[in-house]
Amino acid sequence: MAVKAVVLAAGSGTRMKSQVPKVLHDIAGKPMVEWVLDALSSLEPAETVVVIPENADAVVGALPDHVTVAVQHEQLGTGHATQVGIDAANLEPGDSVVVMPADTPLLTAETLGDLVNLHQRTGSSATCLTACVSDPTGYGRVVRNGWDKVVRIVEHKDATAKERDIDEVNGGVYAFDAELLATALKAINQDNVQGEYYLPDVFSILVEEGHSISAHKTVEDELAGVNSQDQLASVAAVVRARLNRQWMQAGVWMQDPSAVYIDASVRLEAGARLLPGVHLEGDTQVAARAEIGPDVYILDSEVGEGARIWYSVIRQASIGAEAEVGPYVSLRPGAELRDGSKAGTFVEMKNTVVREGAKVPHLAYIGDADIGENANVGAGTITANYDGFEKHRTIVGKGAKIGSNTVLVAPVEIGERAFTGAGSVLSEDVSDGALGIERSQQKEIPGYADRRRERHERKKAD
Repeated sequence: MAVKAVVLAAGSGTRMKSQVPKVLHDIAGKPMVEWVLDALSSLEPAETVVVIPENADAVVGALPDHVTVAVQHEQLGTGHATQVGIDAANLEPGDSVVVMPADTPLLTAETLGDLVNLHQRTGSSATCLTACVSDPTGYGRVVRNGWDKVVRIVEHKDATAKERDIDEVNGGVYAFDAELLATALKAINQDNVQGEYYLPDVFSILVEEGHSISAHKTVEDELAGVNSQDQLASVAAVVRARLNRQWMQAGVWMQDPSAVYIDASVRLEAGARLLPGVHLEGDTQVAARAEIGPDVYILDSEVGEGARIWYSVIRQASIGAEAEVGPYVSLRPGAELRDGSKAGTFVEMKNTVVREGAKVPHLAYIGDADIGENANVGAGTITANYDGFEKHRTIVGKGAKIGSNTVLVAPVEIGERAFTGAGSVLSEDVSDGALGIERSQQKEIPGYADRRRERHERKKAD
């Protein structure tokens, strides 16, 4: 008996008021629909059909190759969308069909598995996912008979006052017998407030034909849909809390989990320490004993064991073991801090290697450079790497000392153990062990301050 799936992703999402299709809105680094497909994949469905609206190329581009795409050309309701989906599927007698919306990213693989297991164990014609909620407004209500059997599902707009008092709601996630679903879909109509074909109407049709219906109850959170930006934020907060809880259970320390934001793609080792205001995104890896935060943004970067990063922005960079970054550092793509190195207060780097033990402690721009082992770059140093047409590279040798407020005009190489004089603008190489200095001769004008004040006072008097 094969399990096949239809994911309904054709909603217009007008309440989102966004140029981005609703199902592509980001939650912890993944589009909403990907969370749904990931949960569904645990069932190992033989086929998955995703129903999309017309002109949804962006949605198609975000879907994995193994899914089948079906286009709903007219928005005529969930029943019609399901019909479009099963028409595109290769259904066979005995198949179970899971139908679910693409905007329920909190639904877990475990709950989906329980739903399908109940459906197949009981031999029901249909099984729906339900929950008892504190505020059922807007949800379809699950109507049971005196024997606690589900007899129908009624949409909120079509429900009577008594039915609206029911707190058990329909989650929009179902498992069906494929043949019975196909037959029942042909019998539903548009006789309702919205003039649409409602998928839940098949339940009353199946009951009238004498078929059994099952329901699996889950918790309220898992049924949360996303139809607006505030709902997106609420759902994203739940996802982040789940991810953070999993990482803490795996040995990651967080001072305040509610103030830590981790994408699903991020990898952390046990013993990593995260302080408030940390954002870890994309292909980021953090090793054991690394301490990050407060207030750090890291994207597509690697952080080594025991590194320390605070009040900084890191993008496509690599930070070695025991390295120190911050405060107020910007590491741009291609920055590589080797073990035990440092980028300190108000330092910006790009496409630069800072080798083992080297330090750029404060107030510097280092671009397109190679800083040798144990070298020290003084405050105010700039690598002038761009000539208006091309970028050029600066090399600072092992153990070199770059004086404060030095401008290194690339291409230029400062030798091993060399020094540069503070305030120098160097455009020529400096040999190993030498001092490179470039300054005009200092001149002193005695009495200047008094004469300047006298000129100012005469001017005022005139």
